[in-house]
Amino acid sequence: MAGPLQGVKIIEMAGLGPAPFACMLLADLGAEVICIDRPVSAGAPHEENRTNVLRRGKKSIALDMKRPASVQVVLRLIANSDVVIEGFRPGVMERLGLSPEVCMAQNPALVFGRMTGWGQTGPLAHAAGHDINYIALSGALHATGTAEQPVVPLNLVGDFGGGAMLLVAGVLSAVIHARTTGKGQVVDAAMTDGSALLMSMMYGFMASGHWTDRRASNMLDGGAHFYGTYQCSDGKWVAIGSIEPQFYALLIEKSGLKDVDMLAQRNPDTWPDMKIRLAQVFSTRTRSQWCEIMEGSDVCFAPVLGMKEVADHPHNIARQTFCEVDGVLQPSPAPRFSETTVNIAHPPVRTGEHTVEILGKLGLTETEIKALG
Repeated sequence: MAGPLQGVKIIEMAGLGPAPFACMLLADLGAEVICIDRPVSAGAPHEENRTNVLRRGKKSIALDMKRPASVQVVLRLIANSDVVIEGFRPGVMERLGLSPEVCMAQNPALVFGRMTGWGQTGPLAHAAGHDINYIALSGALHATGTAEQPVVPLNLVGDFGGGAMLLVAGVLSAVIHARTTGKGQVVDAAMTDGSALLMSMMYGFMASGHWTDRRASNMLDGGAHFYGTYQCSDGKWVAIGSIEPQFYALLIEKSGLKDVDMLAQRNPDTWPDMKIRLAQVFSTRTRSQWCEIMEGSDVCFAPVLGMKEVADHPHNIARQTFCEVDGVLQPSPAPRFSETTVNIAHPPVRTGEHTVEILGKLGLTETEIKALG
């Protein structure tokens, strides 16, 4: 079998960031994803699809959604689909004539996945924003960075972690519900909600008195000397996560530090001085030398690899964590399944690549298809 989601059909309204990533994940897992793209304008710059990894494994049709006939085509596709996913501001799908109510009239079991930053409701729902704004509102950005200022964690926490992953979980949950009850529903996935959810453990720590609402002051935010990064003599970095006492003891042993009060590991008053001592030690050897000493042990150690290095690491090679498609290095599909195979069905799809094939199956003539673009 080709993926556990084989037989699930998804209509993706083309957009940016988290919604396309969510649909890529679903395509990796075997779902048929048909992306409704905008037609490419004559004379427009060439789109480099081969490097747009988020378009892998999908199909694409190009439709001018300002045309009523295009809206009708989408509704016909929806009638035989399991899921619609869109990432527009609230109200855009309604103005296109593709509101949840209209779509579900065609297909009562339809799951309607809506990906936004602020959510479908609330005073900010219609305001523009990006990942950095959404994680600022949830407390995630405040908790990330140096003591002096917040540091942007790429767009992983809002767009992809708190956004796309939450959307995938919600959509798949709703699909199970629809197959059990025959009733579809709307999934309102907001990056503010999702990034807040990712902070659940930290809010629990704060409530119990084990978390200070100040960056770089806690065990998991770079405050502790045994959970952080250190620069080596060659300018490269290593990551240490020696939280448990037995792992911390091994760190002290393999680093060669002397006169360490092992019982003071969790005492924040000792952290600044110990961080200086460890920084001095790690600066005496190259990253490769520290790998020889610590990698594979229970120190909880790893080299901090650059994106151009990851494919050559033995563990990533053994796990096939990365792959190349048409010469483009990219992460392989995940997770792994014991009974079904997940793979990349094909390279990133070109805009409109399957327009004739898909619309032809709906019974449209070549002339009708051309009129929709």
